Amino acid sequence: MKTCNNNPTSRLWQLAFRYKVLIILSCLLSILSVATAFVPFISVYYIVYEIIISLANNTTLNNELIINYGWLAFVSAASSIFLNFVALCLSHIAAFKTLYHLKYNFIRYLSCLPLGFYTNHSSGELRKIVDDDIEKIEIFIAHQLPDMIGSFATPIIIFIILAIFDWRLGLATLVPIILAYIVLKSGYRRKEIKNNMQEFQTRLIDMSNASVEYIRGITVVKAFNQTFFSFKRFYESIKAYQQYCLKFIDCFKYHMALFLLILNNIYLFIIPVMILLLDTTENYANFILSSIFYLIFSLALPAPFFKLLYVSQSFQRAVKSVENMDNVLNIKSLAEPESGLEVDNYDICFNDVTFSYNENKDNDSLESNALNHISFTAKQGTTTALVGLSGSGKSTISLLIPRFFDPEEGTITIGGVDIKQMSSEYLLSLVSFVFQDVFLFKQTILDNIKIGKPDADLDEVIAASKAAQCHDFIEKLPDGYQSVIGSKGLHLSGGEMQRLAIARALLKNSPILILDEATSFADPENEYKIQLALKVLMEGKTVIMIAHRLSTIKDADQIVVLDKGSIVEKGTHQQLIDKQNTYYKMWQYYKQTLDWQIDLPNSAKNCHSDHSCHNDGVAHV
Repeated sequence: MKTCNNNPTSRLWQLAFRYKVLIILSCLLSILSVATAFVPFISVYYIVYEIIISLANNTTLNNELIINYGWLAFVSAASSIFLNFVALCLSHIAAFKTLYHLKYNFIRYLSCLPLGFYTNHSSGELRKIVDDDIEKIEIFIAHQLPDMIGSFATPIIIFIILAIFDWRLGLATLVPIILAYIVLKSGYRRKEIKNNMQEFQTRLIDMSNASVEYIRGITVVKAFNQTFFSFKRFYESIKAYQQYCLKFIDCFKYHMALFLLILNNIYLFIIPVMILLLDTTENYANFILSSIFYLIFSLALPAPFFKLLYVSQSFQRAVKSVENMDNVLNIKSLAEPESGLEVDNYDICFNDVTFSYNENKDNDSLESNALNHISFTAKQGTTTALVGLSGSGKSTISLLIPRFFDPEEGTITIGGVDIKQMSSEYLLSLVSFVFQDVFLFKQTILDNIKIGKPDADLDEVIAASKAAQCHDFIEKLPDGYQSVIGSKGLHLSGGEMQRLAIARALLKNSPILILDEATSFADPENEYKIQLALKVLMEGKTVIMIAHRLSTIKDADQIVVLDKGSIVEKGTHQQLIDKQNTYYKMWQYYKQTLDWQIDLPNSAKNCHSDHSCHNDGVAHV
């Protein structure tokens, strides 16, 4: 997608007039609607004029003319409503088309961004852009743009009307309107207002993020008997939002109060002018009639100007929404080659790869790097195991292979071809994943497994499920493979979800398989069965396996030992044991955990043998 370099205001107008014909017609009809809305006032003026002249001259009232003016007022009012309705219909059509375009392209662009983007941007922030900000743009185009154009045309139409009858009274009516908007504009120009408005938007995003986190972590909150007030971040984000709302209102309250006072009391500016002009007028009847018209008309003036104020505020919110959206769209996506290369073998080679999650790190600091000068080769048809303490860089290596990130230094090749020279679609087709954190969609189990191969038939799905040791528990579900995850109380255990993810990867049957703690939730029996199935299905594939249980990678063709982002050892299990270095120590610790048990004190043991004992037993490791 082309990045958006225009300022937010220009971008909003660009998006608003994406469908020019519809929007221009909508704006023209809105202007006509506003113009015809004032015709009834003029009709009433002439009706009153005829009545007063008839009474003053003691002549017969022209009933036919009065009825015609009445019909003119009715038709004008009805026409105004109809024109506004048609204008909104046209603007809605344009707005819905723009909404589809924006949401589709925004979500599509998110899929093109590196995975590192999601570590710095929360799901609450992205949800707000999709659900709130883009919706505000649609609302602006559908409702507020026609209103804005009509509202800006209102002062011009009013000025023409006011100048027709008596330009002096018209000027007296126009002065408070201008004065009111000078007061309002001076309020918006204050530095505190601008700063608080920006801070207001920031606090709103923070509150949205915190609310999503709170809801996702509600199980932990309840488990530890916590309350809303003890969930510090959520509570503080709401208090900060409240604080800046009040601060914004406090900065603007005097300007708004004065604006409302002037606009709601325009007649106070007209009456003194009437008194001054009364002595110089020659036609008292016409002057009094014009004065009454201006006094009545002044009562109707605040409504369109309040509407203009409302749409102006909506315009500013829409501009901010465009800015939020464009901040994401301007983030650089992974560069795609013009013509992607393909490979005929699947050896994976890391050549002096260095990578950091911190974009603003000190280039000379190795400690800020997730990986430092990593070099190893995983041959096709072999299994390479990555082991090391948490944070040593194992998962980072697995994420660099499908190009979820680009390394800062060095290259990664598959079959001798730099992965940057492959199209993303082709590269991802080469790799199957089973991550440590499993995500299943709220769809049928069949659909969840078929994500690995959308065109797979039921027999293929069942074969993969059997290999992943999940066919039996699926068959026991009420609707079998058609059971919808998350509906009707259907919830799977961690081990069951892990096996579904393995079935998904097995069905895809890609030449490269990445297993990140693939058996972490499996019980001993199923772990053994999964290992047997994987041995058959991994044949001929390039396998990258991450595991903390060292027993699962004993038979790996190559074990790469990592520590603080660097490779400290490489070799087979026996070779590394013989070296008696880092891996040897890890293996010794692992064997000790296998013999781990809880030893109870004698008092607790006696309690187990004597059910009448009520002493508390304390567990010791």
